[in-house]
Amino acid sequence: MKRLFFFLIASVCCINASAQATHNVMSCNIRITGLEADEVDGRRWDDRKDVCLKVIKSRKPDIICMQEVIYESYDYFKKKLPGYIAFGFEGPEMDPWTSGYHYIGKNVIFFSKSRYELISEGCYWLSETPEIGGSASWETARARHCNWVRLRDRKTGNVFRVLDTHLDHITDAAKAKQTEVIVREAAQYAEDFPQLLFGDFNSGIADTPYALLTAAGWKDVYEEVHGHEETGFTAHGWKFDRKKGRRIDFIYFTPGIEVLDAEIVKDAPGGIYPSDHYFISASLKF
Repeated sequence: MKRLFFFLIASVCCINASAQATHNVMSCNIRITGLEADEVDGRRWDDRKDVCLKVIKSRKPDIICMQEVIYESYDYFKKKLPGYIAFGFEGPEMDPWTSGYHYIGKNVIFFSKSRYELISEGCYWLSETPEIGGSASWETARARHCNWVRLRDRKTGNVFRVLDTHLDHITDAAKAKQTEVIVREAAQYAEDFPQLLFGDFNSGIADTPYALLTAAGWKDVYEEVHGHEETGFTAHGWKFDRKKGRRIDFIYFTPGIEVLDAEIVKDAPGGIYPSDHYFISASLKF
């Protein structure tokens, strides 16, 4: 009987340890606020901001990587996500401006302050001068950047890196060059060092950014679970009757990470979608 008791206790401990080792993560293009095209019911930021928060919190994420964050949305999420540390909004290229878009929507990383210890962080720009804030090259439509944090899991001690980016939405040449910057920067780390790359790549599995990343050893979490076939668009653009499309929002990972689940989140509480993109969620283990 005593042996059975200790066996049950050990089993419960193993289950708890396994649950604690799981990382729930999301990539969320939340759409720039204040756009003239969104001045219709259900698309204004005031209409969808609480929906956006509800959908995100429903997945209980440990890490949230957002794209297209500006002042209004940043202030909202900072207030509504008190259990998270936010990195990646402030920067010299923002200092002259106190309102509006100004063509730089930021890629902000939120991570659980109770779950992770911040070891280091940084930002580089997807240009020929990556150390210069707001710099742009290759006729990109606007300046693009990549924010990153290096975290230690307080529960397991695992150390890993999270990157958050958003590629150009116009030219294929810019997307390719911007991806090359990311691949080259990430290659500084040891091959077995775990890294996660989140973002809106404005390109699909048949395009150059995907080819460059996979050639460098990165894998797509959604593909790892559901296979390589195209499954339809993640940027719906408020047009839900489209029959064809492609995934342009991705979470990539390096070897040493196990994908337990991955989902294109299509929730629309009360008939309101949180963004013109579906969010991506995944559960991972190191």
